[in-house]
Amino acid sequence: MNFENLQVTKEDKIALVTINRPQQLNALNSLTLKELSECFSALDSDNETRAIIITGSGDKSFVAGADIKEFLNLDPNRIEDFAKNAHETVFNKIENLSKPVIAAINGFALGGGLELSLACHIRIASTNAKLGLPEVTLGLIPGYGGTQRLPKLVGKGNANQIIFTAEMIPSDKALNIGLVNEVVTPENLLSRAKEIAVRISKNSSTAITQAIRAVNSSETPEGFTAEIKLFGSLFTTADFKEGVNAFIEKRKPVF
Repeated sequence: MNFENLQVTKEDKIALVTINRPQQLNALNSLTLKELSECFSALDSDNETRAIIITGSGDKSFVAGADIKEFLNLDPNRIEDFAKNAHETVFNKIENLSKPVIAAINGFALGGGLELSLACHIRIASTNAKLGLPEVTLGLIPGYGGTQRLPKLVGKGNANQIIFTAEMIPSDKALNIGLVNEVVTPENLLSRAKEIAVRISKNSSTAITQAIRAVNSSETPEGFTAEIKLFGSLFTTADFKEGVNAFIEKRKPVF
C-alpha cells in the first residue's frame, strides 16, 4: 500500500500504520483521513494481518488534531456532511474493525488525534504523551466522536472537565482515569505495543472479531443478547475445534 501521508509496514501478522506529517505534527487533513479510510479497509480484508498498531511519526506528536486551516475553507452548509463522513469512514470504521487496533501515543494527542485514539481498542501512551480536547478554545466542540467515546472511558465528570477546560492531560493522569491502558517510556512504546499485538495474534482471530462486536454492543440494551448469539456462533467454527482439541491434548493451539 502506497500513501502520501501514511507509512504501512507488516511483520509477524502485525501491521504498523504511521501517520507521516511530522512538520504538521501529524495533523489530520482531508487527504490523511481519506488514506486512513482506505488503509484500514485494506487491512481489514487482509487475511495475513491479525492486529494493527497506529502511531505518529517523530517524537513530538501522535496526532496534534485536525488541520485547522482546512476548516476555514469548508462550506458551512456542508459541515455536518463532512463530520458524518469522517465518522463513518474513519473513526467508526476503526472502532468496528474486525481486527484489534492499538494506538501507540507518542507526544501530543489533541482534538482529532485524541478522538482517533479513542476509536482504537487499546491505547498505550509514552511518558511524554499529552492528551486533550481543545476544541472549545476555537469555539467548537469535539466533532469526531470525542463527546461520545470519552465519557464511556473516563466517566461523565472527567469527560466534562477535559472538554470544558481544554486542559492537556499528562500520561500519568490519563492512566489513573482510564484514558489509556498503559504508560511506558518513549523508547519502549512501539515494542510494548508490538508485544501486545503479537500476543493477540496468537489467539483465535475469529473469536477476537466476535469479542470486538460483543464489547462494542455493551453500551446498548441488546448487549447481553448480542453476547449470547456471538458466543453461540463460535461453536461451529474451526478455531473452536482447534482450541478444544489443543486443550485436551495439552498443547498450544494453532489458529
